[in-house]
Formats: sequence, structure tokens, C-alpha cells
Amino acid sequence: MANERIILGIDPGTTIMGFGLIKVVKKEMQFMQLNELQLKKYDDHYVKLRIIFERTIELIETYHPDEIAIEAPFFGKNVQSMLKLGRAQGVAMAAGLSRQIPITEYEPKKIKMAITGNGNASKEQVAKMLQQLLNIGELPKNLDSTDGLAAAVCHHFNSGKKIAGKSYSGWGAFVKQNSDRVK
Repeated sequence: MANERIILGIDPGTTIMGFGLIKVVKKEMQFMQLNELQLKKYDDHYVKLRIIFERTIELIETYHPDEIAIEAPFFGKNVQSMLKLGRAQGVAMAAGLSRQIPITEYEPKKIKMAITGNGNASKEQVAKMLQQLLNIGELPKNLDSTDGLAAAVCHHFNSGKKIAGKSYSGWGAFVKQNSDRVK
């Protein structure tokens, strides 16, 4: 493992995509940024997907992350919402894969457990813990960005563990691990 690495965490969404970046120097985390991409003003779902892809590429080109941690879609009751969320996650993953950046997926409960010790913690509890861990001054109004940051911190905490989640180092690895999904 390198002495210094940057981790981009993404909380995908088609209304708000949250993201956060940390730098890890000799196992010490340093807060870099958290923000969100507002997509409410766009009616066309495909336009939203293009913007998610472009913004993820922009983040990659600006911050040069070594790894990406992304929150996996949770299983909800609304199938259409799940489909849209899965597409948002997919285009964010495609952006990272197009730049050969390793990606690891984490279930929401695993992220919450890594940050707070409670897999059922609220968004507010996760945000407060991140605020303390990373010495963040003021928290944002929407907590989608702290969810993205939480994915990055969870990834750091799980680095080197075999149970980290699904990882992909490029298109070849993704296809190999998901042969049932590729035609």
C-alpha cells in the first residue's frame, strides 16, 4: 500500500449525488472536500446520467483519486427508484473504470457500521461522527455529501481486508466478476 493515497467516495443519486474526498498519509486521514451535485432541475433522466458521468470524470481529473468507494443501492420497495439509482451508480462506476481506477462497492449498513459502529445509524449520526473524525467545521444542509465522504472513510477503514466489498480494477475485472450480467 502506498504511503499516500486519495479516496473518492460517492453516494449516487439522480436527485442529488454526494461525494467526498480524503487523503490518507501513512494511515492518517485528511479531509479534502465534500460536495454534492444537484440534479433536481433536470427532467430528462438520461441528461442526469450524462451529468453524473461528466462530473465524476471532472472529479477524477481534478483530484486524481487512487481509489473510488461507492455506496451500493439498497433494496427498496419502489422498483423504478431502484432502477434509476442503479443507473446513477453505474455511470459513476463507468467513469472510474474508464480511467482504470479501482472501485469498491459498500452496502449502506456496512458504511454506517464502519463510521458509527451502528449499521442502523441515521444520516445525522454519520455526519456528526465524520465531523469529529475529520475536524470538519460546519456540516452541509443536505447530508448526501457526508454520505459520499462516509463511503471514502469506510473504504480507508476496510483497506487490506478481504471482506471490503465488491472491487473492480477495470472493465476486464468487472466483466470477469459479473459474467452473468454481461451478454
